[in-house]
Amino acid sequence: MNFLIRMLLGPGGAAFMGDQAGTSAPRPQAPIEPVKPKAPKGTPVTRVLISLLVTAIFGFVYFYFQLPALNIHDAGFYWFVFWICIVFSISMIFLGGFRTDEAKGYVNYFRKHLPVVFWIVIALIAFVLIGSIIGWKLFRAKDYANLLKIEEGDFSAEVSEISWDQIPLLDEDSSNNLANRKLGELSDLVSQFTVSDSSTQINYNDSPVRVNYLNYGGVFKWWNNRGNGIPAYMRIDMRTQEVTVVRLEEGIKYSPSEYLSRDLARTLRFKYPTLMFDDVNFEIDDNGTPYWVASVVEKKIGLFGGTDVTGTVLLNAVTGESQYYKAEEVPSWVDRVYSADILITQYNYYGNYKKGFWNSIFGQTNCTTTTTGYNYIAQDDDVWMYTGITSVTGDRGNIGFILINQRTKEARYYSCAGAEEYSAMESAQGAVQQYSYTATFPLLLNISDQPTYFMALKDSAGLVKMYAMVNVQQYQIVSTGYSLSECQENYYQLLKENNIIQESDIAPVEDTEAKTESVSAAIAEIRTANIDGNTIFYLLLDGYDSYFTVSAKEYPIAAILNAGDTVTLTYKPQEGTLIEVETLTVQ
Repeated sequence: MNFLIRMLLGPGGAAFMGDQAGTSAPRPQAPIEPVKPKAPKGTPVTRVLISLLVTAIFGFVYFYFQLPALNIHDAGFYWFVFWICIVFSISMIFLGGFRTDEAKGYVNYFRKHLPVVFWIVIALIAFVLIGSIIGWKLFRAKDYANLLKIEEGDFSAEVSEISWDQIPLLDEDSSNNLANRKLGELSDLVSQFTVSDSSTQINYNDSPVRVNYLNYGGVFKWWNNRGNGIPAYMRIDMRTQEVTVVRLEEGIKYSPSEYLSRDLARTLRFKYPTLMFDDVNFEIDDNGTPYWVASVVEKKIGLFGGTDVTGTVLLNAVTGESQYYKAEEVPSWVDRVYSADILITQYNYYGNYKKGFWNSIFGQTNCTTTTTGYNYIAQDDDVWMYTGITSVTGDRGNIGFILINQRTKEARYYSCAGAEEYSAMESAQGAVQQYSYTATFPLLLNISDQPTYFMALKDSAGLVKMYAMVNVQQYQIVSTGYSLSECQENYYQLLKENNIIQESDIAPVEDTEAKTESVSAAIAEIRTANIDGNTIFYLLLDGYDSYFTVSAKEYPIAAILNAGDTVTLTYKPQEGTLIEVETLTVQ
């Protein structure tokens, strides 16, 4: 205790304590007696065995919950070894009866009586320091720049004009909202499970879709359902906005919301104790079987620098069976091997360090970086990550953009000076500023050989209300429309008016969307539900079997409707018992 007080208060601590007690003169100090050692417990062999047992128990618990990779390139591995050494040493010191009031005394005891453990800790620290230094960008800038191989591309030749019925109209937030609403319709699932916050965009049978997995609603709901597992997942068609609940014959037994041995991270670690994992994504194969796609990474530069993907573990979410594939041998149905974060980091290494480290600090000649944000393009049965490229000085324009295949890491750079994505989003929002809509992050399209930003415009409830197209090179050219075909027609007209394309360059406009229909009828029944803090009204009209759903946030007048009131609704025909209303008027 005296030692602790001296550490906290310093040399003047005793006088300070005297002043606080109200004394006017220092009191005589009694001599501090050294801490007396205690008698050792047991024989030396017994002490070692007990310490090893305590260390083994600690090591198992630490490994079980922290899950470090047993790999010299994982920082967690060094903490694991360090704490094992510390726990063993503390146990040996305690059992040996050694006591002192000075930290230096423990260090000396540690060095003299446990030399092997002491030098393991010293070697560990030295190894980490040296390994970190040899991976510094100051010395290895070229190696960092070479992590990503980039080819110059021809946009009009390599980025095919996408069929209008293949354009993904939803972003991740909108997809998640649709999945949550769909779950709210399923009484057997909504009380037990929740929709995951993240979804994965994949190509499924040549269509762009997002897949969402379900989580247990809590520990008690996990306990009640763990025997059968999670019975379904969500598949959202990004073109039609249709949400499909895929029910499984046998439930998902391995997921992030599992506990104990079936927890996803724990399953991967115990199966592959030496591998380091990056993102673990939820995907489905061509038959709809759910898998966890775990990217395996290595550090290519020094001890901890230059992260790159070298392989993938595919783990069947139902059975737990798994297999490791080298990066170049991953099955073609897998769409995401390289995460967007790794690809963006590697490009930024290339953009900053291709002319050396000091150039990135001072001259910054030809130094480039990615813009904030990214999106995905479905092409050639793969998913390509898109992001803009701009100067490191942070101006508001792009000098080009890159497309990187997330399965093969094939990277192409397209030189195209124009607006960066957020400037384009502001242009689209400004075109309909009276509605206060919010633009989604743009999707890059090839429209008549013109790089074009396409985005959805959403209201405050997160519902898609309009669409917008912005020319990348001339971002004052902005078209909007309530339907994709209307937006497309307006964009072609603007391109023609600005002499960018000729009439012969315009592709036929096909309206691939369902036609809007209207109905006027009396309300037979009204029901309500609260979803994500928003009140939803379910209107059953005379002569109809389906309920029409109306958001109170969008149409506050719905709160005063009664059975018997006559309303006029517009909607798009769709299957199911719930039909979303586009407009509502009361007669």
